[in-house]
Amino acid sequence: MVFRILICLFLINIFALATQTIEVSAKDFYLDEKNEKSILSGDVEVKKGEDILNSQKLVIFMKNKQPVKYIATNDAKFKIHMKDKTYHGSGDEFIYVVASDTYEINGKAKIIEVETNKQLFGDKIIVDRKNMTYRVISQDNKPAKFVFEVKE
Repeated sequence: MVFRILICLFLINIFALATQTIEVSAKDFYLDEKNEKSILSGDVEVKKGEDILNSQKLVIFMKNKQPVKYIATNDAKFKIHMKDKTYHGSGDEFIYVVASDTYEINGKAKIIEVETNKQLFGDKIIVDRKNMTYRVISQDNKPAKFVFEVKE
């Protein structure tokens, strides 16, 4: 518990200039101030507003003590909100680029729109939150899938 409080206090200091509070918890935390990189492992959870990211490992890349990119691996799962819709997803690797507000899910990528049960599957899914665009890429002659229900 004390460890989580220390991590939260440290990250609050790092993200103090951000417009929204980011809360991070993990079993282990390593900070490399010289290279501006943090590595968190063991039951990692990141909360930003209503968005949640869970994984077993998270690397946070920073520039001038501000996060610029997050890379989650090992059982990466997320819940994000866009335009009054909730999305759950998972993949082998999850990358979030702060400046472009872009999510990239690599390896066994999957996103489900909770309200409609629309589903995207592929080897790579890229979500651009600013432009509200989605791209699904598959490799090795496997199809990208889009599953949705049609009312008859």
